[in-house]
Amino acid sequence: MSNLCVVGLQWGDEGKGKIVDELAPGYDLVVRYSGGGNAGHTIVAGRKFVLHLVPSGILRDSTRCVVGNGTVIDLVTLLTEIRELEGAGVVLRGRLTVSDRAHVVFPYHYILDGLQDDRADGIGTTRRGIGPCYVDKVARTGFRVADLYEKPFGERFGRVVADKNAAIRAMGGKETCDASALLATVKAQAAALKPFVGDSISLLHEALAGGRSVLFEGAQAAMLDIDTGTYPFVTSSNASAGGVAAGLGIPPRCVERVLGVSKAYTTRVGAGPFPTECAQREGEILRTRGGEFGSTTGRPRRCGWLDIPALRYAVRVSGVDRIALTKMDVLSGLGPVRMAVSYRSRRGRKDGYPATVEELGEVEPEYVEFPGWTFADGISCFGDLPESARRFVREIASRTGVPVAYVSVGAERGALLEVGSG
Repeated sequence: MSNLCVVGLQWGDEGKGKIVDELAPGYDLVVRYSGGGNAGHTIVAGRKFVLHLVPSGILRDSTRCVVGNGTVIDLVTLLTEIRELEGAGVVLRGRLTVSDRAHVVFPYHYILDGLQDDRADGIGTTRRGIGPCYVDKVARTGFRVADLYEKPFGERFGRVVADKNAAIRAMGGKETCDASALLATVKAQAAALKPFVGDSISLLHEALAGGRSVLFEGAQAAMLDIDTGTYPFVTSSNASAGGVAAGLGIPPRCVERVLGVSKAYTTRVGAGPFPTECAQREGEILRTRGGEFGSTTGRPRRCGWLDIPALRYAVRVSGVDRIALTKMDVLSGLGPVRMAVSYRSRRGRKDGYPATVEELGEVEPEYVEFPGWTFADGISCFGDLPESARRFVREIASRTGVPVAYVSVGAERGALLEVGSG
């Protein structure tokens, strides 16, 4: 089994967790390479699990999971997740490794995130401290997991907390952090996490050298990538497949295949351009039928029709060679289904995707329509789908230049059809 990267092709929430869980039995390791507790990967396996930091392969007993150096770790979130999984009978000891080089999210990051997002130009973040933590990483003032166990940590931490409190007050914030109390809490959390901390880079290199197969799991999506997404309404890490090498400390050639995940329609959380966003009534129907509320924040997602120009751009950015299409069942029984196939604007059409939110705000999508379809019970192969639904899938492949390999027709395990299997 060659190494595979699973990456989101929209603005997140595409169902990557379900796809990774379905594919994980075919891989020795599942490895998360970017993002933090702002991710929410939902898996239905007897009961519903929402994973924020632990890789989505953890519910498969034979799979080793790694949280890579490119992630940012909220100790409270991760330890809570570990306790909940262990409480559900999932064995983590010896199966989960957290990179000693991953950066740590602290309470002052949450405070700063909220203050920044409260401003008039806020972008609608999850307020989980992710952006401020990555800022500290780039500014070389952050703390990595390994630093928590070194003697100089306490003294340096006190200085940083004082600086952050000054920044919070300068932004008009009333809530600050007590350095001594926070230090004691962090030390206790670090001790609890220590059995899971390891040298993830060496672990991965040894696994790859030994011929073990790896599934690389992305968080968020290509259209939220800090470099290639709809800037500034993006996340703070490289969420496209391009983030794998830096986020795990391995050569780019280790990514042999890329599977992009897209919904059969489009959603977005928070502010930012959304050319195919539906009017209120249509959007509410999709939101209700699809359960489109953030698994991390609970916020209602904005909903719209499938956007081929954005999808084609994301496919190019991540080098996608196959697509997994999720939530086809949500469109069942809706009536005519629309797909945006191009944009028009006063600036004219162009092959590439617009770089600025101003230009994206001016485009008008051009749609094609498909007759509605209704899924019967007991669908077990692609050939069981109505012709209109199969034509919809074929149109995606034709217009992106990439085959659709899987179609999801439900949230539960097993509701994933291989295209061409029937």
